[in-house]
Amino acid sequence: MPAIRVSRSIVIKHSEEMVFDTVADFGTWTRWSPWLCIDPQAVVTVSDDPHSVGSTYQWTGELVGAGEIKHVHLDRPQRIVQRLQFLKPFKSKAEVEFEFASVPGGTKLTWSMRSSLPWFLFWMRAQMETMIGMDYDRGLKMLKELIETGEVLSKTEVLGVETVDGLSLVGARGSAPMNDISSAMDSVITTVDESLARAGIAKSETMASAYHSCDFKDSGRLAFTTGYVLPESVTVAEPLIRCEIPAGKMLHVRHVGSYQNLGNAWNGAYQYAKFKKLKLARQDAYEIYVNDPTTPASQRITDIYLPVK
Repeated sequence: MPAIRVSRSIVIKHSEEMVFDTVADFGTWTRWSPWLCIDPQAVVTVSDDPHSVGSTYQWTGELVGAGEIKHVHLDRPQRIVQRLQFLKPFKSKAEVEFEFASVPGGTKLTWSMRSSLPWFLFWMRAQMETMIGMDYDRGLKMLKELIETGEVLSKTEVLGVETVDGLSLVGARGSAPMNDISSAMDSVITTVDESLARAGIAKSETMASAYHSCDFKDSGRLAFTTGYVLPESVTVAEPLIRCEIPAGKMLHVRHVGSYQNLGNAWNGAYQYAKFKKLKLARQDAYEIYVNDPTTPASQRITDIYLPVK
């Protein structure tokens, strides 16, 4: 059967012991799990002893399905081995491993998984590895935030399917892997701000980003345009472009919290659409930054619009 192997790493500014103990304690997992963000009503059951060999973490929910994770080996503070079993929406098993290593500036944490696909799904291997890798990236970012700050600034709310007006976005194009999208957008918006200033064009209060494509064969690389919603009467020249987004039906999902956690809301939007059997339309999805980027991270509101038929 086709093998699936995923591995992602992050450096956390704390000791190996602290990072190990947080990961080994299933009682912390609901705070940094990359899968529960869209399904807060999911039922999670943790064994009475949450951080020993044999301890379990079980979940069941409408959007996240059902399954169990069990500690099978704990070597403090270097290594954790777990057995993962999915029960719904389909049955499968995997071996999960966390490795901890002291590095300058803290602890390098590596999260890995080994599993397999039925032979007739061999064509999905690359896409599955990319998607699971993106989940791991989101989870590691939240774990880092939890350990370093004591909280995770991310809340996702599904507001439902709405008919929305079109918008005209003036900005610049960019491209980056999903886990590097924030820095890429910062660079693009700097270009946009400088170009608008040189042209004597005033910025609007509405900042937005449109997403044109996602290449699952290239680390989830996104092609996007970031800029400002401006009247069509405003004339622009390179490097600025105008991106027109038509009116239509959209699944509206709201994220409150740090921009670095926006992937939670996007992943949740696609999970929700799949669960509700919504058919996606062939046009750009986009996000609008409701308040100023200088707003404290805990209060930043981003509205996500996923086009549906």
